[in-house]
Amino acid sequence: MIQVLEKGVADKIAAGEVVDNPLSIVKELVENSIDAGATSITVEIQKGGKSYIRVTDNGCGIPADQVETAFLRHATSKISQAADLEHIQTLGFRGEALASVSAVSRTEIITKTAEEKTGTRLVIQGSQIAEREITGCPEGTTIVVRDLFYNTPARKKFMRSDAAESSTVIEFVSQVTLAYANIRVRMINNGSMLFSTPGNGKLYANILTVFSRDIGDQLIPIQAQEGAIKLEGYVSGPGQSKPTRKHQIFFVNGRVVNSKVIQKGVSSAYADKLFEGRFPIAILFLQFPPDRLDVNIHPNKREVRFHDESSVAGFVEGALRKALLSKESIPAVKKEDLFRKPNAPAPPASGKSGNREQEEQIDVKKLLSTLRTEEHVPETSSAQVREEPKIYQTSAIGSQPQVIKEVLAEAPASQAPATPPPFDFRELRVTGTIFATYITAVDEDSFYLIDQHAAHERIFFEKLMAQYENQETHSQPIMFPIMLNVSHSADQNAEDWLAALAQMGFGAEPFGPRTYAVKSIPLFMGLEEAQCFLTDFTDDLGDGKLLDNLPVIEKITMRACKSAVKAHDHLQDSEIQQLIQDLRQCENPFSCPHGRPTFIKMTQYEIEKMFKRV
Repeated sequence: MIQVLEKGVADKIAAGEVVDNPLSIVKELVENSIDAGATSITVEIQKGGKSYIRVTDNGCGIPADQVETAFLRHATSKISQAADLEHIQTLGFRGEALASVSAVSRTEIITKTAEEKTGTRLVIQGSQIAEREITGCPEGTTIVVRDLFYNTPARKKFMRSDAAESSTVIEFVSQVTLAYANIRVRMINNGSMLFSTPGNGKLYANILTVFSRDIGDQLIPIQAQEGAIKLEGYVSGPGQSKPTRKHQIFFVNGRVVNSKVIQKGVSSAYADKLFEGRFPIAILFLQFPPDRLDVNIHPNKREVRFHDESSVAGFVEGALRKALLSKESIPAVKKEDLFRKPNAPAPPASGKSGNREQEEQIDVKKLLSTLRTEEHVPETSSAQVREEPKIYQTSAIGSQPQVIKEVLAEAPASQAPATPPPFDFRELRVTGTIFATYITAVDEDSFYLIDQHAAHERIFFEKLMAQYENQETHSQPIMFPIMLNVSHSADQNAEDWLAALAQMGFGAEPFGPRTYAVKSIPLFMGLEEAQCFLTDFTDDLGDGKLLDNLPVIEKITMRACKSAVKAHDHLQDSEIQQLIQDLRQCENPFSCPHGRPTFIKMTQYEIEKMFKRV
């Protein structure tokens, strides 16, 4: 039942105007449709939403005697008292959206409940009711918004180009398809259907609607639970990254959010797996107890606040790290990568089922980049809008769309599976080395190349950090001390870095002006390795960095890993076996501390494709 909130309750959630562009209108209307239990939602816009927005759903509808009430400020069916704010489970709750929309546009609503025989049509212009009548219509609600900001020209002039406004709306709707795979969502722009999802609950199929199949085929599933907190979704392996965070989409209790907390968990999980300036793909769905979450932070409701932020970030990091230990996270080499002609478009990635290459997909991200180049979109009349729209897909080569069939109507993918198991080193069989640099190995269905230098760097780094963190000093004395000459700035901070070295297993003491004698080294290091490490370590002390926190130690230790086995160093069979055994013990065996991969794999199927055996 829709009712106007008491002033005391309304004051606690007042957010002012929530409408400042077409996206904000579409967002509020789509969220209302989801809250109404809709299983089908159609979003249609013209000229970026400036002239026309229509959102149609098959939800519960609004009773005839409550339609006008729904357009009053702070009128909502989601909450009734201040205590309800402690456990919000709907996307909307403030009751400001319809009032704000109708105040700055010509708004029309057609709605009907299942119990009523006829529907209601209401037209509001600038908050004033212009028309009201009984009408025939199916169950659900249709809201049409025309001439946005027609009565507030000062706000109208601040809107962006049609293409820019369209892009933000399309991107939001595409994100909604990820969170609600059980809802059939159709997106229409200027009379042409951009995409349509089947609404069959298959999350992975909808991911392929938003991203290209080249990306989707390489995503790793995530599923984790800790008490009442649950996380699922997909992430990319270390071999697949992007220059920005645009491909990181987070949902909390079905709501698209911008969360620094979740972002921190993702960044921490990939900290030593990607080069600086590269970011993973992450589509994550977090279910969180509503009473431990505050969504009443910002008018657009994209900001959330967790009661225990550090535990949430740690939970996300742990879940992702577990997935990144699986075989799926090892970068894979495919036939297309080896034999692709320069500047030629990548062919569709091979799938796990025989008919996958024949399926047609929409790459919404590519579509958005195409839309941003379009500054002039022809107007479409109301009569044209109601005609059966065309369906478009962006071309893999050109910038113009082409007509295709219904998208993903029979997508074979299923809901997010469980996190894959960790890679089993026991199944790995070493077969030799090539170029005295790469160790070759096989298991039941894949061939592997292991970079001996990157692998030893990882082993080296984790052993040093373990000793530093656990304050374990497994040292061995050396007959002739290693003499270190340091800079003046390093000499001034000697107390800090000497303590850090001691925690890693080095025993050093002053010997003269800016000179220090190292009389013991970590048990797992050879003398030459220790000398190289100490040289690089002290070189990095010249910047005057204080070694009072773990991140600084990690960075310096990463740079000092040059003492690891080099490329072209010939290893004995016993040394190779020991390296693999040590790598197995690592927390992250698949990348060196700098983010380079230690493993690269090629499946038997890809090899047989190259020899045309399949």
